[in-house]
Amino acid sequence: MAHRSWFPESLAGSRVVLRRHIPANLGAFLRWYSDAEVARLTRYQDGPMRPEEIERFFTARALGPESLSLAVHICETDRLIGTCALSQLDSDNGSALYHITIGEKDAWGHGYGTEATRLMLDHAFGTLNLHRIALSVFSFNERAIRSYRSCGFVVEGRAREAIWRDGTPGSIGRRGVRPSRDAEHPGRSHDAGGRDLRATAMSAAVRR
Repeated sequence: MAHRSWFPESLAGSRVVLRRHIPANLGAFLRWYSDAEVARLTRYQDGPMRPEEIERFFTARALGPESLSLAVHICETDRLIGTCALSQLDSDNGSALYHITIGEKDAWGHGYGTEATRLMLDHAFGTLNLHRIALSVFSFNERAIRSYRSCGFVVEGRAREAIWRDGTPGSIGRRGVRPSRDAEHPGRSHDAGGRDLRATAMSAAVRR
């Protein structure tokens, strides 16, 4: 279970602001996760979630204490467009899993998810002092892969033909990221003390 002191009220960037979820966000979750195109990119199961599944998911994952889940809002309009989270937070080993869904499809391809990911990585490495963040992504989700790569994630493993989509088997890539002081790395950010928190790829066995 994530310690409640780890949960920020908000994380602000230049284009998006991340805020704690509120019960009223359930309506957006019901719309997003019942959409076939969103489900194709985010679910291991083939097909959208049922309303009762979405409600349980929202209560447990967005409002519950098991993950650090934040709503993604566009700064200029305050529009809610998605959700991101750190789950399986392990303070002993300094690790967590990362998840993000931009549910509003007209917000895809504008860099909102990439900035949200960088804000979450800065919080994970700079504030929570975690050592490693991992995620899984479907091999056909090329837009997400480009975004993760730009934030410093690299492939650590691949489960080949582990998921069935569009009549063909697909693979699931496992990616990891950890903080770096490499001045040449493109995923750059700094904390208030000027420490370089840029993310580079390492295997799960590497420790700071």
